[in-house]
Amino acid sequence: MLVGLTAAELRLGLVQFDWTFVFQIANTLILFLFLKKFLFKPVTSFMEAREEEISGAYNDAEEKNKEADAIKSEYLEKISKAEEEGRTIVKEASKRAERHADEMIKDAEHEVASMRDKAKLEIEREKTKAVNALKNDIAGLAILAATKVIEKDMKEEDHKDLINKFIDEVGDAKWQN
Repeated sequence: MLVGLTAAELRLGLVQFDWTFVFQIANTLILFLFLKKFLFKPVTSFMEAREEEISGAYNDAEEKNKEADAIKSEYLEKISKAEEEGRTIVKEASKRAERHADEMIKDAEHEVASMRDKAKLEIEREKTKAVNALKNDIAGLAILAATKVIEKDMKEEDHKDLINKFIDEVGDAKWQN
């Protein structure tokens, strides 16, 4: 335990008030001022600078986020406009296609009507040819029959007169029925 200590040393305790105590206080003050000057102030200024840097970075990040949101909304608006424009183009194209189809149908209907009219004209011509051919055949048969009935040969002029007289008597209306 406390071997070798004198009673006077035991009475004074741990702290002795002498020059050593004064030097210890002076050393502590010098160390404190030295640390304050060379350690606390630089560390504090470093911490303040770092805090300002982090705050600035945070503010920059917020500004960048705002810019990104603005650009995003701008792009979304452009995409929306592009989609609307695309729908408009598709509508216009389908309208043009409908108009083109309608025009083609009208052209086809006109062509069919024209072909029908041409066919009617052709049928009328063929009908007229057939009626005329039939008239000639009947006239020839009538002459032949008349020749047999009369049993005499007629002159060419008499034949024509007889044919014309026969046609006038029968008429065109009866031949077309």
